[in-house]
Amino acid sequence: MIQKATINDLDQLTILFDKYLAFYKKPSNLKNQKSYLKERIENNEAIIFIAFDDEIKDKAIGFALIYSTFSSLLLSKILILNDLYVDSSIRKKGIGQKLILETVELAKELNVNLIRLRTAKNNVIAQELYHKMGFVRDEYQHTYDFTVK
Repeated sequence: MIQKATINDLDQLTILFDKYLAFYKKPSNLKNQKSYLKERIENNEAIIFIAFDDEIKDKAIGFALIYSTFSSLLLSKILILNDLYVDSSIRKKGIGQKLILETVELAKELNVNLIRLRTAKNNVIAQELYHKMGFVRDEYQHTYDFTVK
C-alpha cells in the first residue's frame, strides 16, 4: 500500500531515509534527518509517498520524496523525484515502480508534464528501473553543484 506520508509516519520514514542516505555515504544523524523530513511535511515543501508492506501493514518499506518547482526552458511546473528508496530486503518486487507510478499520478493531478530525477552513476539497478519506466537520460545538459561556504 502506498500513501502520502504524514507526521505520524515520521519515525519509520526517518529509518528508511537514513538507509537511503547511507547509500550515498552520508553519516547517520536520525535527529537531523527526522527534523528535515518533519519540516518538509509541515511546511508543505515536499510530497512524500510511503510504501507499506502488504503483509505487515504497519511496516514501511520504501518512499519517494518529491519537490515541485519550475522549468524556464519548458515554461511550466515540473516535479523533481529527488529521493526514491526501497528497503533492500524487499527489492525486485515492484515497490519502486509503484512509487514512480504514484508520482506520475501526482504529476497528472497537478497538470505537470515532466518528472526529473538524478541518481548516482554507479546506481545501475535504479537506472534500469528508470529506463524501464520510460525516463530518458539527458545527454544535452550537465549538472553542476557549487558549495557555498
